[in-house]
Amino acid sequence: MNFLRSKFGQFLLSIEQVPVLFFITKWFVFSLLVGALSGSASALLLHSLDWATNWRESHLWIIWLLPVGGFCIGWAYHYHGSSVVKGNNQLLEEFHKPKKIIPLRMAPLVLFGTVATHFFGGSAGREGTAVQMGGALADQFSHLLKLKKRHHHQLLRLNKDDRKILLIIGISAGFASVFGTPLAGAVFALEVLVLGKMRYDALIPSLMAAVIANYTCNLWNVGHTHYHIPVVPEMTVTNIIWAVIAGVFFGLTGMLFSKSTHFWGDLFKKKISYAPLRPVIGGIFIATAVHLIGTTKYIGLGVPTIVDAFSTDLNWYDFLLKVLFTSFTLGAGFKGGEVTPLFYIGATLGNALTLFIPLPMALLAGMGFVAVFSGATNTPIACTLMGIELFGAEGGVFIAIACVTAYLFSGHTGIYSAQMIGAPKHAFYDRLKGSLLAEVKGGKKKN
Repeated sequence: MNFLRSKFGQFLLSIEQVPVLFFITKWFVFSLLVGALSGSASALLLHSLDWATNWRESHLWIIWLLPVGGFCIGWAYHYHGSSVVKGNNQLLEEFHKPKKIIPLRMAPLVLFGTVATHFFGGSAGREGTAVQMGGALADQFSHLLKLKKRHHHQLLRLNKDDRKILLIIGISAGFASVFGTPLAGAVFALEVLVLGKMRYDALIPSLMAAVIANYTCNLWNVGHTHYHIPVVPEMTVTNIIWAVIAGVFFGLTGMLFSKSTHFWGDLFKKKISYAPLRPVIGGIFIATAVHLIGTTKYIGLGVPTIVDAFSTDLNWYDFLLKVLFTSFTLGAGFKGGEVTPLFYIGATLGNALTLFIPLPMALLAGMGFVAVFSGATNTPIACTLMGIELFGAEGGVFIAIACVTAYLFSGHTGIYSAQMIGAPKHAFYDRLKGSLLAEVKGGKKKN
């Protein structure tokens, strides 16, 4: 580092673009490492889920063993994963209030729990798993390079702010690689941390990690599902109004899913103190419900139903049953993500809205696909980008309207309880909140 302390070195550093070059070089190294590891982990996850799903659908009797699988998951987390049981929320908490390095065990535990959930017939997704694996793998570099100055080159040393960027690129890499959407993954990692605010200093690292992770996952010959919106109508005032109306339904449904998941989680914790027993009881209910309904379309990822939603008339209540099955599964303690079920819920709800909204079925399904996700996670920009990446730019304006409207109407809660409110969604939020607090205080004084 003597060179940087020299007069010539100081002169170079005074040129703003030179430190930028150092910044990009440093984070390219970490993005390359995290992206390669996370992309490979996502590839393993996707291969494993394909195997688990295919095996389950060929041997449906395995669903009756869901309580056994639930106990195995609950036992593993209770005795070996208590430090990582919060999942995605733990990543957000560590970003806001750093306490300790995320244990590496988060990655294998959530991989095992997710595959087991799908193998035995639970209803869950995969995004949470990929994000947790990416975050846990990325945070290990915080531990490895948290060393004294004399042991490491200045360029690779990490401070507290650097660790936050590491967590961001871990989230970005996991999300991008599991869905094949690098732009959405890069922005999602920035947008999900704080509602209403984004960290632009992490934009380049997040984007690099997302692109590398997605490329790595593709190198493992992992395929992603393709969707198609064949017809996009003209952008007229009437169609804009219909898109806004659809967005309202998508936002309210995203809020319903969030509140349902929190409700079942709180109920199971309140009624059953021994954690490994919760998924056992939940598994009994789910297996019985699948038997009584006589179909497996509401468990697992539900990708075939999502694909059908773009071209085939489905039951209007499909989205409600998926909300119930998934929120109950996750609330009972099974593992997996929420996003793919949210895609299912949104696509089937969009399909159902064709009963009274005169927009093409495929367009409404695509709008719902990302808009319900937008409402449940409070990430409208990332979801708009995801819609464009998955469905093409032709319907981008309709997708954006649906995502932003859903974001506004889903309230200030979401599936991630650790997500902080950096800025309210609208100007009336603080006024309304202040008025309610004043009424409560006034009522207490009168009493």
